[in-house]
Formats: sequence, C-alpha cells, structure tokens
Amino acid sequence: MNRKSANKGFTLIEILIVVAIIAILASSVLVGFGPAQRQGRDARRLTDLRQVQTALELYYAKCGYYPGNAQSGSTCTGFSVINSWASLQTALVGSAIGINQIPNDPTSGKNYVYGSATGSGYVLGADLEQTGNPALQTSAQGTVEGVTGCGAGTRYCVQF
Repeated sequence: MNRKSANKGFTLIEILIVVAIIAILASSVLVGFGPAQRQGRDARRLTDLRQVQTALELYYAKCGYYPGNAQSGSTCTGFSVINSWASLQTALVGSAIGINQIPNDPTSGKNYVYGSATGSGYVLGADLEQTGNPALQTSAQGTVEGVTGCGAGTRYCVQF
C-alpha cells in the first residue's frame, strides 16, 4: 500500500493575503462611517437642547423666570445672571421640578452653552461638527443673552 501524504491547509502567505484584504476592507468601511458618526452626534446635540428646553419651561412654570442662579431647594430664590452650563445644571437639578440630570455634549471636553440676561428669555447653544448641517440655517445670530458666536461657524443657538 502506497500512501501519499497530502498536506492540507493554507500556507502562511495565503493567510497573510486574506488578512491584508480584510484589513483593507475594514479600514474603508470605518472611514465611511466618519460622516455618519458626526451626523449622529449632531442629531444628539439638537435632541439634548430640546430636552433642556422642556426642563427650562418646567422651571419657568414654577418660578416665573428662567434660571439665572443656582437653586438650593424647592423655592425660587430670585434671578441673577448666569452664563455657564454647570450653573444651569445646578439650577435645574436643585429646583425640585423633577429633573435629576441634564445632558451634556457627547464629545468629551465640550459643553453646551446657556445664557439668560433677564430671566424672561434664554439661549441654548451647541457646537455642531458638520458645517453644512441644515439646523445652522435656523440658528440665532450674533451675541444673544450673553452667549457669543451664535450662528458663526458651527455654533447653533436656539433663542426663546
């Protein structure tokens, strides 16, 4: 009996070629997802601003003015100008209107902006990633309620 020993399997070169082809395909797919990811983060920013608008309306219904200072309890303590997102978070969470958390920008190191100069109006803003985002066409312009750069570049602002 004659046995032929047949080597079955793939050679190292064949495996490396297949891995290289898969890597090229994967990198092209990941590059294609970049714009979709930016668009998704921008959509989240716009949704976050709408949620904060709802919280601001609850605050206004309770206090008769939009946040302008940090609340320490369930009573409205009067208006004073604030122009920072952290102060807005403190005011909304501490005002006993049922808000436990305020969303922040999905990109670390970035924050949304808030301003209210009189308590009778406010502006919310976010820096979008896409310069051609259609929401930028409806953005408030210039300096509004103490927030600068609205409508310039990719800064989207909603004013009420």
